[in-house]
Amino acid sequence: MTKTVLITGCSSGFGKATALTFAREGWNVVATMRDPTKAGELALHPNIFVTRLDVQEQDSIAQGVGAGIGRFGAIDVLVNNAGFGLFGVFEATPSDKLREQFEVNVFGAMEVTRALLPHFRSRRAGLVVNISSGAGVFTLPLLAPYCASKFALEGFSEALSHELAPLGIAVKIVEPGGVLDTNFGARSGAEAARTPTPADYDGVAEATARLYARLSAQATSTQDDVARVIFQAATDGSDQLRYVATEDIQPLVRARRETSEAAYLHFLRARIAG
Repeated sequence: MTKTVLITGCSSGFGKATALTFAREGWNVVATMRDPTKAGELALHPNIFVTRLDVQEQDSIAQGVGAGIGRFGAIDVLVNNAGFGLFGVFEATPSDKLREQFEVNVFGAMEVTRALLPHFRSRRAGLVVNISSGAGVFTLPLLAPYCASKFALEGFSEALSHELAPLGIAVKIVEPGGVLDTNFGARSGAEAARTPTPADYDGVAEATARLYARLSAQATSTQDDVARVIFQAATDGSDQLRYVATEDIQPLVRARRETSEAAYLHFLRARIAG
């Protein structure tokens, strides 16, 4: 039987690349997005069914999940990919943007997962793959709301994995870092440009700009590379919880997970200081 994956946020970036990767591997793909007119080449692929799903709208979630099941009969894997990153000084970030960050990155993933769990429970099988970030493992300046949302997603995912395992349902986390061909940074910069920042933060902003320039120069992975890690997580049959998807963040991940708190903070602050 051909398996089916439902992926959120497929109009661009990791979502689009992941939809194409699964389809090329012979899977049925329910490629969801807020605006299906942006589907582009996805709409031309015989294995891909494009449908509307806005993770901030309950009715849209129910309709998107229902449409996917109606089209292919069952869904085996959910990939919660939809998300965006706020960039800028926390103090200057409007409250409505903070709420939107969590509505999309955390509550959206929770609600799409909740919508699919009855289907997974009825089949005593299913897999949820949540797309986190290196910023869900370690923190960086001017990304406080984004880091907070991804830390929350990581905690939710890990706790949920214990809750669902007895029901035959698995949960996995994929953690990408920087990639060469995504518009994530452009959108984050556009969000930051809308919020004036107090001059007291100029020194922090300048140091952070240098840090991100160095991190960007270290990026070697593409969104297709990340999509392949997502596919691996969905198909390797292991009980592995977390997958680091890009090489550029490995030093920071190791510092966070394999050293003491003091050593990690010293390592990170030295990098921030440049």
